[in-house]
Amino acid sequence: MGCGTSKVLPEPPTDVQLDLVKKVEPYTGHKTDVYKHFIKDDGGGGLKTGCPSPPYHIQPYLGAHLANHMEPHEPRRTRVAKYRAKFDPRVTAKYDIKALIGRGSFSRVVRVEHKATKQPYAIKMIETKYREGREVCESELCVLRRVRHTNIIQLIEVFETQERVYMVMELATGGELFDRIIAKGSFTERDATRVLQMVLDGVKYLHTLGITHRDLKPENLLYYHPGTDSKIMITDFGLASARKKGDDCLMKTTCGTPEYIAPEILVRKPYTNSVDMWALGVISYILLSGTMPFEDDNRSRLYRQILKGKYSYSGEPWPSVSNLAKDFIDRLLTVDPGARMTALQALKHPWVVSMAASSSMKNLHRSISQNLLKRASSRCQSTKSAQSTRSSRSTKSNKSRRVRERELRELNLRYQQQYNG
Repeated sequence: MGCGTSKVLPEPPTDVQLDLVKKVEPYTGHKTDVYKHFIKDDGGGGLKTGCPSPPYHIQPYLGAHLANHMEPHEPRRTRVAKYRAKFDPRVTAKYDIKALIGRGSFSRVVRVEHKATKQPYAIKMIETKYREGREVCESELCVLRRVRHTNIIQLIEVFETQERVYMVMELATGGELFDRIIAKGSFTERDATRVLQMVLDGVKYLHTLGITHRDLKPENLLYYHPGTDSKIMITDFGLASARKKGDDCLMKTTCGTPEYIAPEILVRKPYTNSVDMWALGVISYILLSGTMPFEDDNRSRLYRQILKGKYSYSGEPWPSVSNLAKDFIDRLLTVDPGARMTALQALKHPWVVSMAASSSMKNLHRSISQNLLKRASSRCQSTKSAQSTRSSRSTKSNKSRRVRERELRELNLRYQQQYNG
C-alpha cells in the first residue's frame, strides 16, 4: 500500500539446506540446448504468470509505482541494450530481452520472451558477488525449487555464472491486489472471501511443505492476468524460511515488514508459521476497509500497538461489514500464536465457507478505495525526503539493520512481562 515500507531484514540464513543451482557453461556457439527440459510448457497457452521482487524493499512488478525505480533520463532502448549486454550468452540464446521492469540494490528484473514458444517471462538477474545478493538468491531458490501450486509464483529455469544468477520466473500482468480493487466499480465481502480463499490455499500448501513466507502483504499478492476471472498469486520469497521434515519447526530470525509483523517476532520468541496467519489477519482487515489495523510513523509506537493487539472497527465501511467477517479477523489477529487460526482452519471458517452470504452484496468499494487512496497519498508525502536519499541506502543497510535490532531489544525488555502475563 502507498509508497512501500521498509523491511526488518534477517541475518544470513544458517538453518536452510540449499539445493545446487544449475550452472551455465560458457557459450560455445553450439545449438544443442541442454536446458530444454527445464522449460515447463503446455503448448504456449497454459503457463501461469508472475515475477518475484528484487532484494529487500524494491518491488519490480508492472505498475505505475515502477517509475520511481527506473533510470529517469535514460531512453528505454538504451536501458534495454545496457542490460541485454550484461546477460550471459546462454540466456540470450534462449530469450529475447524486451524491457527492464524494475531494479533493486543487487538485482535487475527484465521482461523477456522465450524465442521458441514466444511465451513471456520475467528474468531476475542477481549480482551474487555481493553477500546480500547471494543470501536473498539462495533463500528464494531454496523455496521456489520446491513449490508448484496454482496460487504461488513459479520458477521456470535457473542459470548461474560466476558473478550472477538468472532466475526465469512467470510474469504477472494483472497488477497488485489493491490496484485492482481501486479500479473496480464494486467490491463486496464475497469478493474478499474469493481472494482470501486463493491466498489461504497457497499458504496452506506452503505450510504443509514446511515453508513460512514471513513477508505476506498486499504488494506480494499479484493477479495472473488483467481479466476479471484472474487468480491471485503469492510472490516474493526473499525472507521465506524452508524446513526439511524432521527439522525444528521453530524460527528465531527477526524479519518482516513492520506493519505486518507478528507480536512473537517483536519480543524475540521462537515462532512458527503462525506468523503468516497474523499477516493474513492484517491483510484481511485492509481488504475490507482500506485502512491498517496497526499504523504509526513512529516505529516504536507501531510495535507497541502490535504487542497489545489493540485495533478497532471504527469508521467506514465497518458498520456495513458482517460480524462473521470481523470474527474471522479477530481469530487471526490474536496475540497468542497458539490460539491463532491455521490456514486450514481459516479456510473452514464460516465466513469463508458461506462467502458471507447474508451481507455479501453490500458494496464496500467507495469507502475502501477512498481509504486506500488517502493512505497512499499520505505515505508518499511522508517518504518523499527518504526517496531523495535512496542512492545512499545500500551503504547504510547494515547500520539500519542494527538500529532496528536495538529497537526490538528495547521493546523486548519493556514489554516482555506484559506479553507473558
